[in-house]
Amino acid sequence: MSSGPLSSRVQALCGECGPRLAGSTQAAVVDISRRLGEPLRVAIAGRLKSGKSTLVNSLIGRRVAPTEVGECTRLVTQFRYGTTDRIDVVRRDGSRASLPLDESGMIPQKLGVPRDEVAYVDVTLTSDRLEDLTVVDTPGLSSTNSSISDEARRFLFNEAPIDDDIDDDSAGALSGAEAIVYVFTQSVREDDLQALKSFQSMSSKLSSNPINSLGLFNKVDKLSGTGDPWPVAEPLANQQGQVLRRVVSDVVPVIGLLAETTEAGRLTAADCEALRTIASMSDTERQVLLASVDLFIARDCAVSKAQRERLLRLLDIYGVSFAVAQFVANPRLATGELVKQLFLASGFPRARSTLERAFRWRTDAIKAGWALTSLEKIAGHAERPADRELLRDAVERVLQQPEYHRLRMLDVAQQVTTGSVALPEDMENELTRLALSDDPHWILGMSGATVEQLAKAALEAATRWRAFAVAGASPAQARIAHVVHRGFFLLSQQVRKSQPA
Repeated sequence: MSSGPLSSRVQALCGECGPRLAGSTQAAVVDISRRLGEPLRVAIAGRLKSGKSTLVNSLIGRRVAPTEVGECTRLVTQFRYGTTDRIDVVRRDGSRASLPLDESGMIPQKLGVPRDEVAYVDVTLTSDRLEDLTVVDTPGLSSTNSSISDEARRFLFNEAPIDDDIDDDSAGALSGAEAIVYVFTQSVREDDLQALKSFQSMSSKLSSNPINSLGLFNKVDKLSGTGDPWPVAEPLANQQGQVLRRVVSDVVPVIGLLAETTEAGRLTAADCEALRTIASMSDTERQVLLASVDLFIARDCAVSKAQRERLLRLLDIYGVSFAVAQFVANPRLATGELVKQLFLASGFPRARSTLERAFRWRTDAIKAGWALTSLEKIAGHAERPADRELLRDAVERVLQQPEYHRLRMLDVAQQVTTGSVALPEDMENELTRLALSDDPHWILGMSGATVEQLAKAALEAATRWRAFAVAGASPAQARIAHVVHRGFFLLSQQVRKSQPA
């Protein structure tokens, strides 16, 4: 995967500084350089039984991660692209034990290595979805223990030292995620907030949290039994978004089980025929059968009990009721069309779209910000004063370059969009457009404008923000206004440079 312009410059910085550094400091900088050329790494975090692994499978498009609590779900597992399907259990000493997927195509429940010897599980898959995204499934927060496991801290918060004896793959896996998806159900608890704030404290200085964090409000089908959960789920998600507004960019409600079943292609023609048979029952019989999980399994029916239990594993009672309703409305509905309808009902299209917009589109800035933050931390822990000075000077030089002003723009956008600093609505909208795009036509709202018109409008915007900074703004607003002023000034220069000679 090729690096973007921001991360490429940081990679060049690592190449320039690396040979002049000593020992473990040099090794850590070399590892950052390697990581910059890899796909964006997104960690999936949350409480036990929140449905993290189900959503991992949805993102990958295959049912590979075990969803039942067991040995594997208590370990950090990373999923990355490879030319063959392979599982490596990476021990703490860096050695690896390889094993195949089980007969159902999933990670085996028993890994053959004592739990306390395992650093993490490294899974490579031929899924094209992993070509530009590495997904990390982390151990969940326990309902009785709010602390985060040491393994999760290594991935999420970069808190554990990297042993020089561990191989490059292990060191890379232990060096932190660039973005996070936090999964929760029903309501956010205090330790959920603490986990996200820990990630924010590690990354916010340069990679602009919550720009690189997303909340998924999972299992919203549990809100209303067999009824439509979305009238309740949407306002609840908005409320949770307010609770989490300082630590995530958005909260998206989803039904992870429906997403996994449809994205992983688990619904068969036989399953659809069973649903069609239930749809053909009389209204009274069908309503009683679908009234609860117990009734759905226990009552006599033309569909076997084993088949009904399978439908519940694939769809749960809401998904079954939704699918049956589609067949009642259209008895000749094709399997592919039903899968499409179930996927839409899962809410996952919005989640995937948000991920595309919030993470993949900003990959270059997120990775560059993560790398610069990591270099500053390495500088702070360097044993030789000369190494500390070399790294800090190099980071500062990079940040002075005009293109890196985008990182500062993302930071001030976060402050405003989370409500930390209030601005008039029109100014907030203008700031957000400038921070999240490099298209001058969209930023300035001037579709079809000429280069001269765009450059003039950008300079006028810069002048407005400068005037606001020196007259009428609070100290916090003024700091933001100065950053935005420079952003629009640089935009005007960018527009003029794009004009043909």
